[in-house]
Amino acid sequence: LEKTAAASSFFCHNMNDLGADTKGGGKSSAAADKVVEEIRAKGGKAVANYDSVEDGEKLIQSALDAFGRIDIVVNNAGILRDRSFVRTSDLDWDLIHRVHLRGSFLVSRAAWNHMKNQNFGRIIMTASAAGIYGNFGQANYSAAKLGMLGLANTLAIEGRKYNIHCNTIAPIAGSRLTETVMPPDLVASLKPEYVAPLVLWLCHEQCQENGGLFEVGAGWIGKLRWERSQGRILRQKSKPMTPEGVRDQWKEICDFTNATKPTTIQESLASFVTVLSQVESGEVGANPAAAATSVASDTMAVGQKLPTSSFSYSHTQCILYALGVGMSTKDPDHLRFLYEGHPDFSCLPTFGVIPSQSSIMDGGLSSVPGLNIDFTRVLHGEQYLELYKPLPTSGELISEATVADVLDKGSGAVILLDVNTYSGKELLCYNQFSVFVVGAGGFGVKRNSDKAKPPLPPPNRAPDAVVIDSTTRDQAALYRLSGDWNPLHIDPSFAAMGGFKKPILHGLCSFGFAGRHVLKQFADNDPSRFKAIKVRFAKPVTPGQSLQTEMWKEGNRIHIQCKVKETGEVVLTGAYVDLHGTSEGSPEKLPQQGGGLQSELVFAEIGRRIKDLGSELVKKVNAVFGWEITKDGKKAAQWTIDLKNGSGSLHKGPYTGKADVTITISDEDFMEVVKGNLMPQKAFFSGKLKMRGNIMLSQKLEVILKDYAKL
Repeated sequence: LEKTAAASSFFCHNMNDLGADTKGGGKSSAAADKVVEEIRAKGGKAVANYDSVEDGEKLIQSALDAFGRIDIVVNNAGILRDRSFVRTSDLDWDLIHRVHLRGSFLVSRAAWNHMKNQNFGRIIMTASAAGIYGNFGQANYSAAKLGMLGLANTLAIEGRKYNIHCNTIAPIAGSRLTETVMPPDLVASLKPEYVAPLVLWLCHEQCQENGGLFEVGAGWIGKLRWERSQGRILRQKSKPMTPEGVRDQWKEICDFTNATKPTTIQESLASFVTVLSQVESGEVGANPAAAATSVASDTMAVGQKLPTSSFSYSHTQCILYALGVGMSTKDPDHLRFLYEGHPDFSCLPTFGVIPSQSSIMDGGLSSVPGLNIDFTRVLHGEQYLELYKPLPTSGELISEATVADVLDKGSGAVILLDVNTYSGKELLCYNQFSVFVVGAGGFGVKRNSDKAKPPLPPPNRAPDAVVIDSTTRDQAALYRLSGDWNPLHIDPSFAAMGGFKKPILHGLCSFGFAGRHVLKQFADNDPSRFKAIKVRFAKPVTPGQSLQTEMWKEGNRIHIQCKVKETGEVVLTGAYVDLHGTSEGSPEKLPQQGGGLQSELVFAEIGRRIKDLGSELVKKVNAVFGWEITKDGKKAAQWTIDLKNGSGSLHKGPYTGKADVTITISDEDFMEVVKGNLMPQKAFFSGKLKMRGNIMLSQKLEVILKDYAKL
């Protein structure tokens, strides 16, 4: 390897060779010196090192002393002590592991921080076909070589963010080690020069391969990967797993037809998460593992009907859903959705997804011919809901689902599932689930469909209304009671298997938050005005984060975009809500107070800061400020900031107490004041800001607006 590498002048070599014999005995500088001489003769730079690989720090330090840095480590040291398993001594075992596995660990560890600090490193592990496949008389050697592969796989993961790549080769070449087990003519023909080019490429800065395993020799290179059968689930919630069941299903367990090829531990563990979920929910079917990820034919699946599902509910489920999407008795407007005795008690329109979701969750997709799906790789991509009349607050509903289309997106397949939900013979609502199956693409059909309800971008202007709503730490725990029992949203260990630090919020919970924000801002919380909603799920939300819904009104269509306030990440994109127009002859209902005002966001932030720092603000300000925000010359919103009583508070709408000073300002000028572009005193003297009461308190506005309400 080193001899061929010397031909490339950009390599500076620290040539390590203890010079021991093939069994690890003796010591000589001759082997290392010979290669150094050959490298130098070809114009390369090289120094010899005679330490054992168990002295990894010394070996790396010699390279640093000679060249000032370490870029590449090729762990190639090896010895043989071949014995049949029963004749292998402790010494035979330990020596092999000390040189091959422990030596690779010590040398790589010594180089690691240097590579990390320079944001570049390439590590090659030299394994063996004996480690991959096993070989008679080499139990010690095989175990050490496969151990090097496991070490390499983990280094590839841990080094990725530092641009440290680690790959493994399993070469076949003539060497001091193999000349003892190969015929001389074979040793002569299997030259190291037929292996070295692969190593050179894997070590090159342009090569992005990481975590790969390659067999190489005689001028041939092949990449290896793992394969896993579909398998079978051999237990049910009320039926234990038995050895007889394993025996009876053995052929299916070992059938590699449509096998999957997991590449990460997350992909591997995700299958077990799905198994536990299916067993717990009683959804194990004839082919319960459903591990294959393929779509046999779009024409076979399209038009297929799923088993009909039924859904029985009372006012309790309606209220539970409203609580699950963030409604609270703290807001009087929410009571009509939370109290069955309210004169206008109603069901939230977005509850329409709940009766239909059982079509998917009951395992119906697995029964469709042509769809062979690994449910651990299924993502909820988009959702469309259309209502034909307000949902009743109780009833017996039937949902009928049909595969509307199957699309090939290359990296995966999209399944469009249309679900019609009926009360008796009356159609109540229609849902379209857009399901993305990771890794199931490439079957060669169309990428787009005229049957899909497309997402739409928002207008290119500032939103007309913004609402910020905090989720609670228990939001997902509450929402799941409406029927989505996926452990991903409640169990930290399941979330970790899916690659999340914490359980995440259901996408349809964020969907519900956004839907009710529009309902309040632009439809006066009247469910009969709500026609349809479409969203695309972009990013997950962690319970406890705040959802910021931005809304743009375009006729009866309200475009929406939902973000996590704390991170700025967009979680719902291409979204909109369609509203029914008001009855003919009556004026269109205006947005709720504050709707369409940029100042809404500022007051929401002030309220949040008051909760955190109210007592401190009361000490600094000791006053009650009334605000009248105007738009187009008319009063559009009223706010009261009480920094005089208790630990402070923020009120929206009419205030029963007395304000020390009342300020009237337009929404536009208010934003200029907040941004620091307009001083409050200047706004007052120019007539843009009007005050009633103790006008000297204007001096304290800066404390409220600048220090505690920065956007």
